[in-house]
Amino acid sequence: MAHGTTTLAFMFQGGVMAAADTRSSCSGLVACPASQKILPIHSHLVGLTSGTSADCALWKRILARELRLYQLRHGRRLSTSGAAKLLSHMLHPFKGTELCVAATLCGWDGGEKMNLSGPRLFYVCSDGTRLRGMLFSVGSGSPYAYSILDQGVHWGLTVDEAKSIAREAVYRATYRDAYSGNCVDMYHITSKGWTRRNREDLKEEYYREKERRKHEKTERRDVAFSD
Repeated sequence: MAHGTTTLAFMFQGGVMAAADTRSSCSGLVACPASQKILPIHSHLVGLTSGTSADCALWKRILARELRLYQLRHGRRLSTSGAAKLLSHMLHPFKGTELCVAATLCGWDGGEKMNLSGPRLFYVCSDGTRLRGMLFSVGSGSPYAYSILDQGVHWGLTVDEAKSIAREAVYRATYRDAYSGNCVDMYHITSKGWTRRNREDLKEEYYREKERRKHEKTERRDVAFSD
């Protein structure tokens, strides 16, 4: 059955900003208006999930278990690149089946035993695809989100600017995409770990946008009359 979502993440000087809507759909129905699509995996890694909710939740738990075992055996966290490679290899045998998982891994690598440190962003799909990038948006609402992200995201963003852009991108996607909506969740990943922003209901933004457009229309009409 048809389903969709809007998830996005991008890197900037302050780390990685991740955002997603909270609507789970099943064909033409809203199955859950308050689902969790950003899933913490460990202290410095979260995963944005798109696809079948049950499949995403299962593979998140499997990945979290394997990463914890790796940390216990080697005394350090596996890098975000290594986590993406591990997940890709685990999902590849299911290519061509009904398994539907599209995950964006947002992490921060660091520590004395790691050669590279800083924000990392990877996209992993259930067909075995593994991509590294600076910006990803996945789901039926992603074309609308990209219209905001492509013009606003750059490396020098402040944390407040990054939050504003991520929130705006999710709102625009939910405004146009019927399969996305309800609330927005946001996570910020830095060298100190991830932090979560309070969930926000997007209907308030809808009413503010509606009032703003009404005000602009009134101003244009007043200017036309004065001319």
